[in-house]
Amino acid sequence: MRTTTSTSTSTGTTASTGTTASTGTIAAVRNLGILAHVDAGKTTVTERILYLAGETHKRGEVHEGTTVTDCHPQERDRGITIFAAAVSCAWNGHRINLIDTPGHVDFADEVERSLRVLDGAVAVFDAVAGVEPQSESVWRQAERHGVPRIAFVNKLDRAGADLDTALASIRERLHPQPLAVQLPIGAEDAFTGVVDLLRLRALTWADDRLREGPVPEHLAAEAAVRRHALAETVASLHPGALEEFCADGTLSAATLAAALRELTRTGEAVVVLCGSAYRNRGIEPLLDAAVAYLPSPLDVPPVAGVTGTADDTPQQRAADPEQPFTALAFKVNVTATGRLTYLRVYAGRLEKGDTVLDTTTGRPERVSRILRVQADSHRESDHAVAGDIVAVIGPKAARVGATLCAPAAPILLEAPVSAEPVVTVAVEARRTADTDKLAQALARLAEEDPSLRVRTDAETGQRTLSGLGELHLEVAVEKIRREHGIDAVTGRPQVAHRERLVEGVTGFVHRHVKQEGGAGQFAHLVLDVQPGGETEDFVFGSTVIGGRVPREYVQAVEAGCREALAEGPLGGHPVTGVRVTLTDGSTHPKDSSDLAFRTAARQGLREALRASRLQLLEPVAEVTVTVPEDALGAVLGDLAARRGQIRETGPGRVAAVVPLAELFGYASRLRSRTQGRGTFTTRPAGYAPAPGA
Repeated sequence: MRTTTSTSTSTGTTASTGTTASTGTIAAVRNLGILAHVDAGKTTVTERILYLAGETHKRGEVHEGTTVTDCHPQERDRGITIFAAAVSCAWNGHRINLIDTPGHVDFADEVERSLRVLDGAVAVFDAVAGVEPQSESVWRQAERHGVPRIAFVNKLDRAGADLDTALASIRERLHPQPLAVQLPIGAEDAFTGVVDLLRLRALTWADDRLREGPVPEHLAAEAAVRRHALAETVASLHPGALEEFCADGTLSAATLAAALRELTRTGEAVVVLCGSAYRNRGIEPLLDAAVAYLPSPLDVPPVAGVTGTADDTPQQRAADPEQPFTALAFKVNVTATGRLTYLRVYAGRLEKGDTVLDTTTGRPERVSRILRVQADSHRESDHAVAGDIVAVIGPKAARVGATLCAPAAPILLEAPVSAEPVVTVAVEARRTADTDKLAQALARLAEEDPSLRVRTDAETGQRTLSGLGELHLEVAVEKIRREHGIDAVTGRPQVAHRERLVEGVTGFVHRHVKQEGGAGQFAHLVLDVQPGGETEDFVFGSTVIGGRVPREYVQAVEAGCREALAEGPLGGHPVTGVRVTLTDGSTHPKDSSDLAFRTAARQGLREALRASRLQLLEPVAEVTVTVPEDALGAVLGDLAARRGQIRETGPGRVAAVVPLAELFGYASRLRSRTQGRGTFTTRPAGYAPAPGA
């Protein structure tokens, strides 16, 4: 049963459960993501938020397959979040738009696209495991996008749960200053509530009802010490709070809340709350903290872009309904009945029936319907304004990352960058009659998920599908089978190799001369090809003087070089770590052109690479294995046999760097060696030299 009484919680604001009407202002909107490692409990947190806000009338459970956000059949079968799902609820006069993101490393691109359009995030951590590998990865992704975060330490009711250990893990692995604003009441099975350190009040839950009261006597002294330590730490970080702390020796709840808000938004510290989402404890204070500390669309800088025209004039659009309409497409669902394009509206107003410009393609698109999204259910709306996250029907060609804007005020926003695939499988239809349907299904998959790449071998006609991991490809192929009714079969997964330049050549001369009647082609180039830095894929420069190669042809040379690096001489893999310098060249008054210099650069760099020394690289992954002590030796031996480099061992834990190719089928192997008691997590760790390289 849910409480129906209003309760003052940790932020010093008034929180009431049940659906509260939105103020209708942009300042009352919060666009937030739920981020975590797989199985940390983020989907359960989302479910409890929807339940307490009155959006659902029954608590969904992941293990029962009844959650709102894990609505895809594969998510319910596998018990994990695969696709980012958007939901919305009202809380204390605010509209909260939530995106529940995947926690598995293979679906990190879904997280990347979501973070691109979010203003804030709630990072969920397991109170027993602390910061896990994917927790760290999504935290760094949010950091890269400048998304402010608060933290929720979940599962305090579990055996071995400890808030202080989790705080230490956040401090050591993520490096922000964690500011715990709560103290748990009870531990493990006896966990019943928290002490709000801002107001020194106890918040307890019994029969799903939140009650407020005085701090228990046995915790009063500890709560006072922690309250003073919190005020002291905040004062050391915030000049305004320092003034009051020096004068009074403490901070008021209002000053603390204001300082925590600013520190959260600048990223200097992270507010940490705790609870147990499964037992419905700690969610109301978490919602209040999200409203109090995380930014509204008005609190973030105006979105920046360019006009998308020849001069690419810089543009900015503030979160204002009176500004020209500006939105970014961050997700596309393509079904047999039509396309659903998910938008974050940054500025202006969109009405049903409006025509907008897709700046990415230069194509006008008509918006026939606007939908408010609740995972897989939708509600019609007549309009959307700045700050909204909605789905639209009508645009026929808008892809993920497309900018939609008012035709009279074009702007092109930076699109999310998709990760490069590392695993490839061959895909074919078991029945010849399904071959064309398979091609269409693969194209639709790649349209929905830019991190999936489809390629057809020019010689064999074989189709390959590339993605971010074995599970990523399994899910994609299963989607083809279920949604398109195609009996698709796959070959053994293959990893995506790279070729790195180790030793180059200087003064490499290439002439491209072609004469077949009429205007011919002439280009003369001199190239220095040298290894680049460890993090550089390709760097191009020109030292040509005297106009021997005109500037417009220099750009064509760079384009041709990029084309040449797509297939290296060792095995046709992309080439990385290359620095090319155009040092000299010459032109013909009639036969030189962009095409001639582009062709010359492509052919010349390929020849230069064949004359150079390259090294074959393979993708590697950081693997963290958790096993019982008695199985540790067997696991270490197995990792060594898989060419793993052991980085760390501890009680029941092994960390290693292992070639990705050696991890195919590792889950079943680990289960057999540990009688089903071992688990492991992975995350990409770049590339390393392949055997014999």
